[in-house]
This record gives sequence, C-alpha cells and structure tokens, in this order.
Amino acid sequence: MRPDRLPFILLLFIPVTLLSEAAQAQQPRRGAPRWIEERANVHRNLEYANADDKPLLLDLYVPKDVKHPPLLVWIHGGGWRSGDKGRGGILVPLGLQNGYACASINYRLSGEATFPAQIHDCKAAIRWLRAHAKEYGYDATRIGVGGSSAGGHLVALLGTSGGDKALEGTVGKHADQSSRVQAVVDMWGPTDFLQMDAHALPNARFKHNDPRSPESLLLGGPVLENKDKVAQANPISYIDKQDPPFLIIHGSKDPLVPVHQSHLLEAALKQADVPVQLNVVEGAGHGGREFNTPATNGQIVKFLDQHVKQAGGEK
Repeated sequence: MRPDRLPFILLLFIPVTLLSEAAQAQQPRRGAPRWIEERANVHRNLEYANADDKPLLLDLYVPKDVKHPPLLVWIHGGGWRSGDKGRGGILVPLGLQNGYACASINYRLSGEATFPAQIHDCKAAIRWLRAHAKEYGYDATRIGVGGSSAGGHLVALLGTSGGDKALEGTVGKHADQSSRVQAVVDMWGPTDFLQMDAHALPNARFKHNDPRSPESLLLGGPVLENKDKVAQANPISYIDKQDPPFLIIHGSKDPLVPVHQSHLLEAALKQADVPVQLNVVEGAGHGGREFNTPATNGQIVKFLDQHVKQAGGEK
C-alpha cells in the first residue's frame, strides 16, 4: 500500500480521525471522502471576501437530509504560516454525522499579512456565512466554531472578542452581520505568547521568543519586542461574562504549545463566569490519534448539541 493513501483510507473508514498538525501539512489536497459527497451538498471555494487582492475562500457542506441545520465552522492550524481548509479537520466529518452544516475556511497566512489580518478574515467569514444562510439552507443564528493549534487560537479569539472594533476589521462586504459565535471548541491553541517558553517541555521543538518562531512571524517582529501586539493577540484580553461556552482540549505532553496555555484560558474564563470545560488528554502531544477516541468525540458532540443545536440562536 502506498503511504500517501493512508490518510485518505483512514478518513474514508474512520471519518473522525484527527491527525497531527505536521501530518496534516503533508497530506495531498484531495476532495472530501465519498460518504461526505453522498450525504451533503458540497460547495467548494466560495469567495467570502477579498483582501490585498487575494480571494479568501471557504468550503461549505450542507446535509441533504436535515432541514435548516445549525452551522459549524472549522479553522485550520499550521502555525499561522501554513495549512489549508482541506477536508475541514475533525469538525466537518463529525458535524455532518450529527446533523450540522459545516464550513471550513482559509485565511491570510503570516507570510502574506501579519496579525490582526488573520482574525479579520475569520470574522469576515462568519459574517459572510450569516449573510448567505438562506441561500444555502442552514441556520446561521446558531454557529459553533472549532480549530486546532493556530486555528484553536483563532476560534478562541472569535469567542472572546465579539464586538471588539479593532479585531472586527473591515474585510468583506457584510458589516451589517454579526461575527459572534455561540460555542467554541479550542484544540491545543496558544493564548499568551509571553508565557510559552517558561512552561515548555524539555523536548520543545523551538523557542517561542525566537524572532523566527511562528508567534514572532505572526506579529511581524520578536515576541519580546512586541508585547502590545502579544496582548492584542491574546484571547484572554477580551474575556467578559457575555462570551460563549468553551470546550478546550489539550495534550499533557504537547511539545509545541504547552498545556499551560489552556490552563490560563480556562482560569480566565472561569473567573468571568463563562462556561468552560477543559479536557487534558494525558500523555498526548500536539494532535494525534490519542484525541480520536469515542470519549473525546462524544464530548465534542455533546458540547455542540447543548450549546449550538439546542440553543436558542444568536444573542
């Protein structure tokens, strides 16, 4: 069997497989597995905005057998400098199996634009999805978001920065629409860049304070020389009691994003009385098969059903 066939076969027969960030980056860009094509109306490469003469694209999956389903949005990882909407990570197959419409978005990478361009794009995508809900047949008053690593950071920002003008940006054509979301699934995303090296494991792959680190490249300069931008990029900076519920998942042995980052976010959300669950997967690293278990997948579905599917819509 050819090794490059393995990720496809795993997704075909085990649709909720969750691969490490490095493995995702190495996968060939193929279409969705056949079972998704059979179950959903698939709309690929829809342009939700244009920024710096770059079309910003998303893929949309609407189940054929569910009337006005709620919507889940996946934001990919890749250290803000690589990655692609691809198959929509874990959220698209898991969501479609459980009665959700799903979208997976691209955003400007750090080699194209520095922060806050990335969150501007994510918010523009949410606004576009709300504006086009009737056209495609889903309920955009109920939106849950999920992402891993850099995507986890961006979905956390979506959750906490609702209404913040600086992070709202002016990307896209639907300023009349809200970019607020109703639930957040943050998978091993960073929060406070200034604290990452102090809590890194001995086998950490690089120093986050290094001028060449993903965080420094995102900010457009070394982390230690851009503390104002570090604060601007920190989801904790925006937390208030109006924020949506969070489910945070992180590996205890993550060599890229210290699990301490998720403990910081959990503590800050609790202090503001925001509903939050933290699942630390013992022995797990930065993504991988340890997260693809019935217990973890069931926790994600239960959380989304409670706060998105059964919720009363946008507040």
